[in-house]
Order: sequence, then C-alpha cells, then structure tokens
Amino acid sequence: MLVGVDLGLPHFDAKLEELGLLAESAGYRVAERVTCKRRAPDPALFVGSGKADEIALVAQSGGATEVLFDQSLSPAQQRNLERHLGMAVNDRTLLILEIFAQRARSFEGKLQVELARLQYLSTRLVRRWSHLERQSGGIGMRGGPGETQIELDRRMIGEAIKRTRDRLEKVKRQRSTQRRQRERRDAFTISLVGYTNAGKSSLFNALVKARAYSADQLFATLDTTTRQLYLGEAGRSVSLSDTVGFIRHLPHGLVEAFSATLKEAVDADLLLHVVDASNPDHLEQMASVQEVLREIGADQVPQVLVFNKLDAVPPERRPLQSEDQMELDGRVLSRIFVSARTGEGLDVLRRHLSARAGAVSRDSPTELLASGAPFGDTPV
Repeated sequence: MLVGVDLGLPHFDAKLEELGLLAESAGYRVAERVTCKRRAPDPALFVGSGKADEIALVAQSGGATEVLFDQSLSPAQQRNLERHLGMAVNDRTLLILEIFAQRARSFEGKLQVELARLQYLSTRLVRRWSHLERQSGGIGMRGGPGETQIELDRRMIGEAIKRTRDRLEKVKRQRSTQRRQRERRDAFTISLVGYTNAGKSSLFNALVKARAYSADQLFATLDTTTRQLYLGEAGRSVSLSDTVGFIRHLPHGLVEAFSATLKEAVDADLLLHVVDASNPDHLEQMASVQEVLREIGADQVPQVLVFNKLDAVPPERRPLQSEDQMELDGRVLSRIFVSARTGEGLDVLRRHLSARAGAVSRDSPTELLASGAPFGDTPV
C-alpha cells in the first residue's frame, strides 16, 4: 500500500505514480494508494492517529501486507507506525536502497550500496532488535541482554561502515589515477547525467554502439560505463561515460556513497543533461537533477540539454527545429532534440560535440573557460 502526505511542498505527486514505479521496480505489487494533507508531520505517526486508523482499514480491505511512504520516516515514526498498523512499514529511502541493491553489478557499485544500507540501518537498531527488550534484574540492577545486544550490533555496524569506507577509498584512488591518465592524454571527457529512466543508457548505446543494459524502468543502470566516441568532424576521440540516474529526493546517504561514481560528472569537461521530452513533468525532473549536481559540486560544469524520446512526443508538441537554446538556472544552454530509439537528431548532437571537442583540441580548456568560447555556457 502506497501512502503520500502533501505537506504543501512543490511538486507533490498526488497520484503516487513515481512511488508506484519504484515499488514495481523493487518487485512489489501495488494494492492500494492513499494520500492526505498535513501542515506538518505528526512527530509520533507522521500522519496522525486518525489517518493511521484509516490506512489500517484500507490496507486490510485491499489485502496489503506492507505500507510504503513516499516521504522519509524517522526511526521512531517507523516503529510507532508498525505497532499501530500491525504490518511492515518502510519509506522511500529504503525502497530506493532495495532497488540499488538488486541492480548493482560491479564491485564498486555493490560497495556503494552496502555503505548506504549500513548507514540507513545504523539509525534503526532499536526497531531491528525490538525482540530483545530491556529486562529488569535484581535490586540495583538495570539493563539486560537486549541492551547488550543493541550495543554489540551498533559496534558491528560501525566497524562494517569503516571497512566499507576504506575499500571505497581505494576505489576512489584508482579512479583518480585513471582520470589523471586521461588528463595527461589531453582527453575530452563527457558524462551523461539526468533523471532516472530518461534514456541515458539508450543514448549511450546509440552513440558508441555499446551494449550497456537499458530498460524502461527506474534505475536500470547503476554502474558507470566509459567508452571512446570518435567524432569525425573533430578528428579525435572523446571519453563518454554513462552514470547513475538521479531522482526526486535522492537520499543523501546514496549521494555520499556514490561519490566515487558521481565524481565522473564533477571532473567532466562537458555534461550531457538527458531529459525525457515525452514526460509532462520534465521541468520538475530537470530541477531535481540540478539540485543533485549542486550537491556534488558539478553545477558549474558546462552542460548541453539533450531532450530524448522525441519519437514519443505527440505531433502537436514536437519542436519546430532540432536545435535551439533554453535558460536553466541563470544560464542559456544549447538544447538538442533526439530519439535514441530511432536515431533522429543524433547527427546534430554529434556535430555539436565535434564543435566543442574541436575547439578544445585547438585551445586549452582553461583559456576557453576564461573567455567563454563555445566550450562554456553563455551567461544571461
């Protein structure tokens, strides 16, 4: 059962469509959906006791066995809701973590997901060990096996977090060495970024003739893949990287854990911000991507907007030209309309990339950034 609470914040998903897609991606079957409005979350139950009673009735009538909230719950709220509803309760954060755990394939990806999962569970030990309640002993005695077990578990998770961080640091050093080698070779690096399911992997495959996994689902690709893209008009090859997709309210723990992967975007010479042109909420999705880019320090990297899935856009909404400009966060960015599925507009995109890569091959990136030449973005 899906539950969403409208707290008056922008971009509330009243139909819980995205949460439903996340649930299906994690292997759930959606039985019921309930939304409500509140000025502020209830400290104990997030939705209040009256709405919690309603959720319990709807869940029972719909045959639901677990409740998924579209917002993040505190450990106390999660524990209180489970006691009140008599069934498992989880939130959007854990749902995304489950999907990441299922999809991670590389050693680095598995380490990043494991770190985020451990950080999430470390705040919920009291709920995980609720079967070991504090027991009263003899006179002057306090505590018992439950308290001891929680302390042991907290220490074990702390040690596991430290080990995972150390292993990830080694991966970061390896990536840093690879990036320095690319810099010495004067390689021009391009990273694909964008909202999940915007078609980044499909575009990546279409450009470099790769076979990276792509599917019409959220977070189909978690592991960074890098290939060489030859641009004939520029007479050189560039490095093209496909990165993990972003999503609204991406858990901070995941952003931190995936810093090694997201560093590809920070150190790129150019970002291809892939947008699902057929999605009516694409402007909100673009804002979510920009928010994550600011969080990882990549918001000032030059961008090109690539509006993908042109084949799914209704005829009355199709653009009049294949390339124009659009203002985003105070910058005027080049915008190119393509379809990775049919190949429409890919030649325009390649010519644009050739112009940028060719300019960098003639001049140093530092000089171009300082002068605001084609390499950079035009300020408003």
